Amino acid sequence: MHTASSDATDEASDGPSITDENGGDRLGGFRMWLLLRVNRLALTGAILVLIFVILIGTSQLGFAPHRWIVDTQGSIAFIFSSFIGAIITGTSIVVTINQLVLSQELGAIGSQRSRMEEATTFREDTEDTISEDISPPEPGAFLYELVDGVQERAGELESAVSESRDEELRSTVDEYTNDIRQNAETVKDNLEDAQFGTFEVLWGALQYNYSRKIYDARSIQVDHADSLSDEAEENLEDVISTLRLFAPAREHFKTLYFQWELINLSRVLLYVAISALTVMGALLMYVDASSFPGVTLGIDNLVWVSSMGFVVGLSPFVLFTTYILRIVTVAKRTLAMGPFILRESERDEDLG
Repeated sequence: MHTASSDATDEASDGPSITDENGGDRLGGFRMWLLLRVNRLALTGAILVLIFVILIGTSQLGFAPHRWIVDTQGSIAFIFSSFIGAIITGTSIVVTINQLVLSQELGAIGSQRSRMEEATTFREDTEDTISEDISPPEPGAFLYELVDGVQERAGELESAVSESRDEELRSTVDEYTNDIRQNAETVKDNLEDAQFGTFEVLWGALQYNYSRKIYDARSIQVDHADSLSDEAEENLEDVISTLRLFAPAREHFKTLYFQWELINLSRVLLYVAISALTVMGALLMYVDASSFPGVTLGIDNLVWVSSMGFVVGLSPFVLFTTYILRIVTVAKRTLAMGPFILRESERDEDLG
């Protein structure tokens, strides 16, 4: 039976390999930080600045002068006229797709009432399982209580086997409960005061590897069935029951977050697209090879203007890309809801 916390977050069904038992990164800190943690508008701005720098730098590599290319080939009209069609078409498609996704929230009063009853029943089941009179209404606080409930049930399990004569059972349960305790403290620190609408709630939820914990608990049941007392068996079932509640709760909040992000994307994309179309129109109407004579910092002014125009034209696509990168990263790492582990982890050692 393996319960080492070193693979505490290394499974697709439970979220990314973000932290180890010491809270350190295990999957490339910069990549995860870039894909998930960075503000989407800030990341968009950084990418656009990088593109702008590359375009300006390319003009100094000895290629044909940009002003000559504009004069002889009419590249201003060729480049920026194509942007107009791409921006209009792309924005329309993205907004349409987003509306289709959000339309799933619409329905007759009967279906809405059914959803309300199911949500209420789930909250009541959770309250019964974690022994709370009423669960918090905020998503972050709700997940916090669930994780804390698992930790409390694990403590009861540890106490139940502390007097067992089976030394291997005590060692295994100690290792298991320590893993739960360490992971819970990290997750609760992230969930505390986390507000829905930000990524913090989902970030905290992604770091809780409930699938591995369910598997380890069931392994204890099977491997030590003869040594478990009735009380320990009941405590172990309580741990598993509480862990099973975490999965639908996280998936529900993940779905709500995706819808929230798609709404934000649609709104910001419309703002950026209209601004970009205005800039493209101005460049097409008023800029030619005779515009902006002179140089600045040793670079032709027309290169500065054209590069800036190109970056503005790309901004809707880059904005869309940064939002979708976060969504698809989370979606990939939460493909399997339930007791399944999709990525390679130390589970492979158990099969050896």
